[in-house]
Amino acid sequence: MAHAQEFSARPDLTLPQAYTLHRASSADPSGANADSLKVAPGATVTVLDVDGPGAVSHIWFTFGDREAYHLKRIVLRMYWDGEASPSVEAPVGDFFGLGLGEYINWQSEVLSVGSVRSMNSFFQMPYAKHARITLTNEGKEPMGDLYYNIDYRRSSRPLPKNIFYFHAQYRQAQPNRGWTNNWLRDGDPLVNNKINLTGDDNYVWADIKGRGQFVGVTMSVLQNQDAWWGEGDDMFFINGEKMPSINGTGAEDYFLGAHDFGGVPFSYGLYGAPVVGEEKAGGRSSVYRFHLEAPVPFEKSFKATIEHGSANHRSDNYYSVAYWYQAEPHAPFPPLPPAEERLPKIEPVGGPGNAGTGQ
Repeated sequence: MAHAQEFSARPDLTLPQAYTLHRASSADPSGANADSLKVAPGATVTVLDVDGPGAVSHIWFTFGDREAYHLKRIVLRMYWDGEASPSVEAPVGDFFGLGLGEYINWQSEVLSVGSVRSMNSFFQMPYAKHARITLTNEGKEPMGDLYYNIDYRRSSRPLPKNIFYFHAQYRQAQPNRGWTNNWLRDGDPLVNNKINLTGDDNYVWADIKGRGQFVGVTMSVLQNQDAWWGEGDDMFFINGEKMPSINGTGAEDYFLGAHDFGGVPFSYGLYGAPVVGEEKAGGRSSVYRFHLEAPVPFEKSFKATIEHGSANHRSDNYYSVAYWYQAEPHAPFPPLPPAEERLPKIEPVGGPGNAGTGQ
């Protein structure tokens, strides 16, 4: 029991703890009050570099950066046990659910953004031999006033042999190309009667090889077209399935809201929509869902997807981070798009509310 406690996300508070708690931070080593770092354009700073066995239990970042969209330009990476390919790679804002590149306050059980730019992660992140976390400034200006605290547990015992490692991956489609822009409103028979049973051309949150369990996703949407963006179903393909064994009924339903979210933002422990924009071109929304009550297990592979509109008729921009745990080694991630291509902007796709020519 004590051994399991060392790597549990929620230790039993009534029992003695078998680990020691430590912190890596930006604290001034001289003991004075210069507790922040500045990171030049193109530079990488290592914020955690420790030997194991152990587990990261909490991460806190805040930036005084004034460059526009710095949350999309700063890249967070995490490496476990000396691996060359990171297990976590995402713009720092997207990792914390800020995929539109702007600060908003929201709260969940594992991620939250509090007052005045304070970003927190409570995901449990075990490592057997070594942990390294870096931030890279891919902006054009210096990263100003980086403050951080990273709490980690150190154990004298090895990790359980069957333990899964934390992973998180950023993806985007700017835009998702819809199969038509010849529609006027949601529910048009042209798009409403289109069939999509196999998830062809769905937006992909994660495409994972190996053994593990999927625990959730954060996603942000910039609408290129008018009307409701969320008329698309989530589809999960487990262990190489050709047809999804888990199939939803609409985007707001997967994120555990209903009826277009009613135009009202909300934020709960496992689900929410902290940003609910107008249903027109230029509208911005952010959503999240965590499967902590029942992670989705897979033995060989897992693909998590969602339609962009009815059978993928819409052409909006999606930005997402998927979170999961798996046995190492993991498959290398697709290349991260360059910083300028990650910045949200309306695309000329045509269709309702869009002045572009589209397709």
